[in-house]
Amino acid sequence: MTETQRRTIRVRELSEAELLARIFPRLAVLGSALLGPGDDAAVIAAPDGRVVVSTDTQTQDQDFRLVWPSGYRSSGQDVGWKAAAQNLSDINAMGAVATAMVVSLTLPDDTEAAWVEGLADGLVDAVRSLGATGCTVAGGDLGRGGELSVTVTVLGSLEGRDPVLRSGARPGDRLAVAGRVGDAAAGLALLEHGPGHETLGPDLASVVAAHCRPWPPLAAGPAAAAAGAHALMDLSDGLLKDGDRMARASGVVLDLDPAALEEHAGRLAAPAAAVGADPLAWVLGGGEDHGLLAAFPAASQLPEGFAAIGSVLPANGGTGGVAIGGRPVQPSGWDHFAR
Repeated sequence: MTETQRRTIRVRELSEAELLARIFPRLAVLGSALLGPGDDAAVIAAPDGRVVVSTDTQTQDQDFRLVWPSGYRSSGQDVGWKAAAQNLSDINAMGAVATAMVVSLTLPDDTEAAWVEGLADGLVDAVRSLGATGCTVAGGDLGRGGELSVTVTVLGSLEGRDPVLRSGARPGDRLAVAGRVGDAAAGLALLEHGPGHETLGPDLASVVAAHCRPWPPLAAGPAAAAAGAHALMDLSDGLLKDGDRMARASGVVLDLDPAALEEHAGRLAAPAAAVGADPLAWVLGGGEDHGLLAAFPAASQLPEGFAAIGSVLPANGGTGGVAIGGRPVQPSGWDHFAR
């Protein structure tokens, strides 16, 4: 029987055991757990003696759409990849490496079983492609609900290093970023812009991919920790908003270099022209790139993958914040509760 002849099977037609039987074989290729899926809980080694943990949720029509105004349809692979990537990035932002993840799915009755299989494939593809080679999908939970929701919890190891916190930036440090800045926001704008996804050229399709399947630089977190980074954090809610969080946690001012910002914005000229947007607004306020923002000692050499974007200044009695070229700016960026 060919794929075109095969009847579409939906979640409501399967028992929990039958659905798990479609998922588990796809996850078994990542086999580093001491005890993986199948029992009431998994068993994961923690040779460092400490465990780094982070969790995040994607909910349909809040964090992703199954069908976008542009005509693009989010595949299970897209949602699985993004669910893995955003959590792997949080572990990376502590200077740690991921060791295991557990996944909780809430599925409406009419969800296609093949879409759920694709989600499992997307989780595995992200772990492999992003270089999280020591991470396994150790288990999770299935439930029925009115809207599709994916929650991933990732565990990680510091491998004997101290965690790098967002509160450690010091006056005189160099600011640097790893990964792209603004691409995911550009991709979101194209997804929301209207019909025509099928006609996008490679330069526009690449930023759509950056939104649907972000590419956090997972080697950069441990490298930054090894290089003596004073502060580190995931760029998930925009450079200004996340930078403000680091600045206030550290009691400093993060001063962004206008020339570096314009360089990042220049890469986004084509998608900005396509939707009539300001690319600098994406660089400053766009989220979900899942790169890294770091503060390094002034005399240190930036690790591979990092590029300078500014410097750290004293707060001079204030609570800290973000400036551009020495001029204070108000933080803006992604807010899950904004309307």
